[in-house]
Amino acid sequence: MTNLPDMSAPDLAALLASRLCHDIISPVGAVQAGLELLDEMPNDPEAMALVRRSTHSAVTKLQFARVAYGSSGSTVAQIDMGDAKSVAEGLMSFEKADLAWTGERAYVPKNIAKLVLNLVLVANASVPRGREVEVQIEKLEPAAEITITARGKPLRVPALFRTLVAGETPAEPIDAHGIQQYYTLLLARECGLTVTLDIVEEMATFTVRPA
Repeated sequence: MTNLPDMSAPDLAALLASRLCHDIISPVGAVQAGLELLDEMPNDPEAMALVRRSTHSAVTKLQFARVAYGSSGSTVAQIDMGDAKSVAEGLMSFEKADLAWTGERAYVPKNIAKLVLNLVLVANASVPRGREVEVQIEKLEPAAEITITARGKPLRVPALFRTLVAGETPAEPIDAHGIQQYYTLLLARECGLTVTLDIVEEMATFTVRPA
């Protein structure tokens, strides 16, 4: 399995919290802006539309984060992959890339579901101008085999993820911007899985297999 830099639990928690705040501050700020417009122009349709869309965006981001970073509100050891698919579809409805998800629906150890969702985030970040992120759940038992593909141009797999997945040491300390990529590979290690990356022209393939 890929060697990862050591990080204390408090630092990991703090950086993930910073990442979450970064993800939701934009839609929450847009809600505030819309409400201020409504104070000036009550019942303005454009302001109402801004509030509705921004609220929906904030809610979907929080629902996604609840599963991808947290424990989905409980200490249960398993998560329904159907629920993981639903929160991924909600999140990606606000992104430029389309999401395609195929494979069986089953209860899996929660870290496997979290791993898939975090790889969706990395894949989406790899195609900033959009096109497609495809999730293929090939097998879940006795060990997970999953392929996630990002297609788009320009293809920009995050530099930190490429460094970490290659087993190299980052030149700079991991910050809130890169913590999600680190966390993705940490989840894989906790699951006894390995993640490999293959880049060919306009396609990046993230393959999850037993370590």
